[in-house]
Amino acid sequence: METGMPVSVRFVGSGDAFGSGGRFQTCIVVDGPRSRFAFDFGASSLIALAQQGIEHNSLDAILLTHLHGDHCGGVPFLLMDAMLSARRDRPLTIAGPRDLQRRMDAIREALFPGSHVMVPTFPLQWIELEPGRPHEILDLVVTSQPARHTQETNPTALRVEVGGRVVAYTGDTEWTDDVAKVARGADLLIAECYFYEKPIKWHLNYPAIAAHRAAFGAKRVILTHMSKEMLAQVGKVPEDCASDGLVVAI
Repeated sequence: METGMPVSVRFVGSGDAFGSGGRFQTCIVVDGPRSRFAFDFGASSLIALAQQGIEHNSLDAILLTHLHGDHCGGVPFLLMDAMLSARRDRPLTIAGPRDLQRRMDAIREALFPGSHVMVPTFPLQWIELEPGRPHEILDLVVTSQPARHTQETNPTALRVEVGGRVVAYTGDTEWTDDVAKVARGADLLIAECYFYEKPIKWHLNYPAIAAHRAAFGAKRVILTHMSKEMLAQVGKVPEDCASDGLVVAI
């Protein structure tokens, strides 16, 4: 794996599902030595990318943690624009949890009835990530682990080796031993932190992150996917907190 060049991580969208704080839904763009990919692609992601001057045709891959609209709902809009207006010709890989293509095709058809007749003119590859097994995707090694979130979304957390670094992302989940596997020793752990104090099913709050911070041993932690309650408390936590447009190098 190539090393020596920094890996850039941009929080194109750092918000929760409901736009708390006026933030866009989850879309985290990572630039490695030879490829550009996104962790998740919420429904507002095309708008966020355009606002930040990033062409969606520049993405080589999208890695989805689970099938909630604020994490995957922008994919149909990207595909439709890629076929109708942006005239994409470079290959695109979309990887994610079990039943990925069938579910995303259904979402696209629900949003754009009749779009099932359209066939991309660019190479489009769908990859279902089998949990616990490394997958080579472009110049990445991607490993998913089961997450504890809404069961119908086939939730996972992701660990990506890129450019000699490891970027881990919890997706939406409660804390589990499998999430710890994703996070352990990562150069950067991106962790959802939905609430500061309030416990909420299927999500992480700050006490859960603080309790496990030493155990997972990531070199750097950035919190994201924050509710209004958490956003009001960001000055009280030692970890970095994401904002739309934040760029970090690792």
